[in-house]
Amino acid sequence: MSEQINPKWTQFIQAVQEEVKPALGCTEPISLALACAMAAARLSGDVTHIEAWVSPNLMKNGLGVTVPGTGMVGLPIAAALGAIGGNAQAGLEVLKAASDDAIVRAKALLNAGKVQVNLQDPCEDILYSRACVYAGKASASVTIAGGHTRVVQIVCQGETCFSLDEQQQSGTVDPLGVLADTTLAEILEFVEQAPFSAIRFILEAAHLNDRLSQEGLSGKWGLHIGATLRHQQQRGFIAEDVGSSIVIRTSAASDARMGGATLPAMSNSGSGNQGITATMPVLVVAEHLKVDEETLARALMLSHLSAIYIHHQLPRLSALCAATTAAMGAAAGMAWLLDGRYQAIAMAISSMIGDVSGMICDGASNSCAMKVSTSVSSAWKAVMMALENTAVTGHEGIVAHDVEHSIANLCALACRSMQATDRQIIEIMASKI
Repeated sequence: MSEQINPKWTQFIQAVQEEVKPALGCTEPISLALACAMAAARLSGDVTHIEAWVSPNLMKNGLGVTVPGTGMVGLPIAAALGAIGGNAQAGLEVLKAASDDAIVRAKALLNAGKVQVNLQDPCEDILYSRACVYAGKASASVTIAGGHTRVVQIVCQGETCFSLDEQQQSGTVDPLGVLADTTLAEILEFVEQAPFSAIRFILEAAHLNDRLSQEGLSGKWGLHIGATLRHQQQRGFIAEDVGSSIVIRTSAASDARMGGATLPAMSNSGSGNQGITATMPVLVVAEHLKVDEETLARALMLSHLSAIYIHHQLPRLSALCAATTAAMGAAAGMAWLLDGRYQAIAMAISSMIGDVSGMICDGASNSCAMKVSTSVSSAWKAVMMALENTAVTGHEGIVAHDVEHSIANLCALACRSMQATDRQIIEIMASKI
């Protein structure tokens, strides 16, 4: 392997480090919890009440998800626990150190009717949360927009004490900017030739997400899909093979994630489920093949960076379930482990685009594990087809003759026509509140 890192490879590594991070709890309610924690950190007294405003898409992804450690779903408990027990310096792990006492006090604040979460509509930002936290007459507010942890304004006692300078921001280097001028072939070259020492860090994704998977197999979390399928496997209804292990272990991690387990996931593109989906299938295949750590790291890097590359062409949140695009990354990683050819990777991704491209995102909830299991099952099927040199072709549907064009077609749907679908989904969900 080459010991030289060219400038573009350095940018690839920075892109992965930006998008692959530990996160405790679903990242949309956690984003609101972070805003509340940062606001509360500006106050000296006990929190007395909270008012918050969130974008429709953040509301969609916060309605049905369990907040870690609380046994409760929804944005209000995330806001309350963020303000009372959150660590303002911990980013997406803001609730990691929340104590039992903080959880009790957060629930008491909620039960007293002192937490209000409102819809900010219209809203220019897909990801947006503004939290105003009060301690008696004192108040502080924090606005996060354009990213799960991107603070754009802090107001203390009615006076702005921080405002993100957009002109100054425009002069900074976007760590994801390299993805606008790259290809899957270049990503594969980087993965195969970069020094192991430069990419070894991605192994932490396997460690964190496998721990979540093991927890999910306890059967205590969410819809316990992984544990249920494992049980049916033991009864002889499901085969004990690599494909079944991929579905079981990946969905188990999502069960634990969405069910409120107090273990962090290694996220991808701001989503724990995407990180799980990009990690677990590759880990299962790597274990089956008994590969060494370096080979596993290269396969994980290919999976995660491919997933980031595809998702970067999408809105941050949309009507397209992003477990599908994360599973396309997993398909790339698995195909590389089993075959090694670029053509096999391209064929597997194209087949997936022809298979699961219509799966909608109807908010974060326990049922995300169902979509995760479907996506990784599609990935494995697509890889098996690629090993036999067969795939969905450019003569069929939205799939093109070139995989890059196929990806562009998929992303065009999410960026354009599926925006109307997203609005309809949010309208349906809002009517249930």
